[in-house]
Amino acid sequence: MTVTEQSGSCAGCGVKLQSSDKEKSGYIPVSAAERTPAICQRCFRIKNYNEASSITIDQDDFLRLLGGIANTDSLVVHIVDLFDFEGSVISGLQRFVGNNPVLLVVNKIDLLPRAVNHNRILNWVQQQAKEAGLKTVEVVLCSAKRNIGFDRVVDAIEYYRRGRNVYVVGATNVGKSTLINRIIHDYSDLDAELTTSRYPGTTLDAVHIPLDDGKSIIDTPGIVYSHRMTEIVPRSVLQAILPDKPIKPLVYQLNEQQTMYVGALARFDFVSGERQSFTLYISNGLEVHRTKLERADELWADHKGVLLSPPTAEELADMPAWTRHSLRIPRGGEYDVFVSGLGWMRVNGMTGALVDVYLPKGIKVHVRRALI
Repeated sequence: MTVTEQSGSCAGCGVKLQSSDKEKSGYIPVSAAERTPAICQRCFRIKNYNEASSITIDQDDFLRLLGGIANTDSLVVHIVDLFDFEGSVISGLQRFVGNNPVLLVVNKIDLLPRAVNHNRILNWVQQQAKEAGLKTVEVVLCSAKRNIGFDRVVDAIEYYRRGRNVYVVGATNVGKSTLINRIIHDYSDLDAELTTSRYPGTTLDAVHIPLDDGKSIIDTPGIVYSHRMTEIVPRSVLQAILPDKPIKPLVYQLNEQQTMYVGALARFDFVSGERQSFTLYISNGLEVHRTKLERADELWADHKGVLLSPPTAEELADMPAWTRHSLRIPRGGEYDVFVSGLGWMRVNGMTGALVDVYLPKGIKVHVRRALI
């Protein structure tokens, strides 16, 4: 499988290039239009200055693009983020892709603690995918960034595509462009690179990467799910909540009526239950503060945005107000309290518990079978 050159669109994000309006997507100065590969000014600034842009794809356009896959004869590669599995699975993907085979690529396996059993993780993913209604030909665990399982991803794509086009789909920040860049760099001499960053919505249109047999790998824009913490926090906070190295689990022994704050992003109240331990799997860049439940409101009022941060007090003012979720942890099993885009808390006691979780309104939270 080798890649060939293409022109006419931005080599970074796929949008059609234009030199007439700086405020619209695809703008490229006339002086830069003859460069090879040609990239729009937005991608240039992301690549060279890590600068964000407010230009994003319209979600109706994305759904039309995704819906067109069902009318093709293609392999669909659905990339999800293991750290945010439920938050990054495309809801109802099967109805968009029709009868086309789906290869499920689970990225960012490198973020889990090194001692984790990958076979257990694979079994967990397969069960979660089944419950989500996904029909997959194979599940591959990988880290495009750390080159873990990457050869198997490439081999699986080549095996299952069988001379067809390949559509790569996924939510924002799951690593689609990073994975495709690995294919470009490792399996071709093409002097091009998709734009990657921590900012949502980096890819604005379908990016066609021609293969030597006349077919293409098509990188689609990442769908933006507002139920993920990564989509509602200020961009300055993304680096703190998106882990880039193996997570160091944080274990806390709690009595009932104790509270844990994760910065100013989440609050966990252990309302009732036997004394037990809780393990937080969150980015190493976040700080946790523990207090008694009776003092939790006072701590928030006095220290939100300062001791309890990120975000800052000013940034909190632009975020949705918190809402409370009361969750009952069943007895006799291994369970996580999962927060989309932030991480999860494993309940270790197996004796049951009542937990209240406070989060910005709209963020997905639920109890699931323990991942680790």
